[in-house]
Amino acid sequence: MAYIDFVSDLHKATTRDYLGRVMEADKADCAIVAKKYGYDYWDGDRKYGYGGYRYDGRWRVVAERLAEHYDLKAGNRVLDVGCGMAHLLYELTQVVPGIEVIGLDISDYALEHAKEEIRECLIKGDAKSLPFDDKSFDLVISLTTLHNLRVYDLKDAVQEIERVSKGHSYIMVESYRNDREEMNMLYWQLTCASYYSVEEWEWLYREWGYTGDYSFIFFE
Repeated sequence: MAYIDFVSDLHKATTRDYLGRVMEADKADCAIVAKKYGYDYWDGDRKYGYGGYRYDGRWRVVAERLAEHYDLKAGNRVLDVGCGMAHLLYELTQVVPGIEVIGLDISDYALEHAKEEIRECLIKGDAKSLPFDDKSFDLVISLTTLHNLRVYDLKDAVQEIERVSKGHSYIMVESYRNDREEMNMLYWQLTCASYYSVEEWEWLYREWGYTGDYSFIFFE
């Protein structure tokens, strides 16, 4: 198990008004809407989520980093648990021609509005019960998804990722290292159900037998 950061520079490129999100709307009502993972969450007002999730090529660099680090080649199989609109999976197919990708997500809206070139590779499903055989994938990834699960489902999801991987996996979730980051995370998040510090996440991974790689994004 190793800490490897592929994503934080993309996360830091976005400016966030933490106090504004809390003060300008009823955040509890916004969270209820966001957790439906429909139009409002993806393409509605920013108070409900992304405020418009459109392809802009930003995930290309992450795909390149993943391909280089895990030595991905044509014929390899990659699973993205919580793929959303599958922009990262699309970029992987461009970076590694001939790679086989599968994306899984619970959001009908995301799957229906995913990159057209990749839609046939996507399925609706739940992270805590992956519909695949043991050791089915050369790489399993999950970015900004698992923190949306309660701890009992989170355990199942982490162990499912371990089960279907041949040995390489990468999980990235929201976390915090200090009081300010914890407060900012609480102010900003809409769907998070597992609020853990870095040390707590690492402890859970060890307890649940996770052997893959991991990293975090922080709200600084």
